[in-house]
Amino acid sequence: MHEMALTESIVEIACDEARKQGASRIRVVRLRIGAMAHVAPEALRFCFDAVARGTPAEGATLDILRRKGEGLCADCGKSVPLEERFAACPECGGQHVQMTSGDELRIEELEVD
Repeated sequence: MHEMALTESIVEIACDEARKQGASRIRVVRLRIGAMAHVAPEALRFCFDAVARGTPAEGATLDILRRKGEGLCADCGKSVPLEERFAACPECGGQHVQMTSGDELRIEELEVD
């Protein structure tokens, strides 16, 4: 389960940033996860409590915001929604769609005390 390793990194980054800001406790970690990031949000939530134990993130809420996939079709020039990485353009059927969003995993915001 790669979500455990991802969660360890998320908690480490959040705790480092909280310390830089002089905070002693993290209340909320808000993540943005793209629909095509191949990350299971429920697995992250499951791992979060265990990984955060004993850190400033212990007891924090993990708030996950999902982002749909989008791409730019080189054939018709339109920005289009994507359901999978190498899908054809839903507008023209072209095969030259460059993904522009939907594969991200980032900490958007921390709420700290």
